[in-house]
Amino acid sequence: MNHNSNFPSLVDPTAAPKQMSNQDLALLGIEDVAYIKTVKGDDETLFVICAADGTHLATINDRETAFATVRQNDLEPISVH
Repeated sequence: MNHNSNFPSLVDPTAAPKQMSNQDLALLGIEDVAYIKTVKGDDETLFVICAADGTHLATINDRETAFATVRQNDLEPISVH
């Protein structure tokens, strides 16, 4: 494989991996995912939709509808327990 010296490598294979802070980790995917958490109510199971940072977005009473709602908003649903 020939490498053109005019284009330096963007990744240094000898560099130590970057350590992510807790804040960096919390922000990872914040614009791409929403979390769906199951909550037991008195007489029913509810599905809480939260942004990646934990912000409550909606509460839905049906799992399939919760996942569909997240997808309709161009986000990837992730189930948390």
